[in-house]
Amino acid sequence: MTAETQPLVIEERHGAVAVITLNRPERLHALSQALSIAIDDAFERAEADPEVGCIVLTGSGERAFCAGADMLEASGVTKPDAPPQRTGRGISTVDKCPVPVIAAINGVCYGGGARLAISCDIRLASETATFRLPGSEYGLVVAAATLPRLVGAARAKELIFTARKFDAAEAYAYGLVTSLHKPADLMPAALEMAQSIAGHSAGAVREAKRVIDQATLDETAIAMENEANKVLRGSPEQVARFRSATQKVTGR
Repeated sequence: MTAETQPLVIEERHGAVAVITLNRPERLHALSQALSIAIDDAFERAEADPEVGCIVLTGSGERAFCAGADMLEASGVTKPDAPPQRTGRGISTVDKCPVPVIAAINGVCYGGGARLAISCDIRLASETATFRLPGSEYGLVVAAATLPRLVGAARAKELIFTARKFDAAEAYAYGLVTSLHKPADLMPAALEMAQSIAGHSAGAVREAKRVIDQATLDETAIAMENEANKVLRGSPEQVARFRSATQKVTGR
């Protein structure tokens, strides 16, 4: 099966657990429009299934969870592979999912990929996973509204302002992930936790998630981040920064 014909998302069931696997390994599961739409559809199917008590989100292979936005598509080097009449939500779909979601972070977790992981309720990581929030380097705001509730305001500012790469041990120390695992043990650990969650009262778990999110998520801040990016995206500086980053990837 070629990259053109393989599914962008692999959906599996393990009892009451739905596993959603991002599947663009040739692009480190970068978030193209088509992949965002596939994420939307997979989550909508899982949410609609009354027997699904928990969702595990991961990336295929061991190289990447999600490398963030597809820079080649966003900069116009490649054409969007999604229907023009539909826009994928991706991250906001996970944000709003009423079913508990566990991220099994199996490798690179950068930019929008880190934001996707932050959207999940619980994050487990491979010991080989790496993280980066390069939005400020590219002229955008990424995770400023959501990262502070996990790592605190001061650490969030440091990671977002510097855009530096950090490893799984640091992510664990900061509270971004709840546990670290050898690569081969990551999915078994995620599935074990998911099956435990799915074995409890679905109504109680969903209500607990709703209340915790209400207590800790600042919807106003999320709206502010979205509005900031509407202003920043497409500005001369942002375009120049994104083009420079794309040239590093393509060599042209």
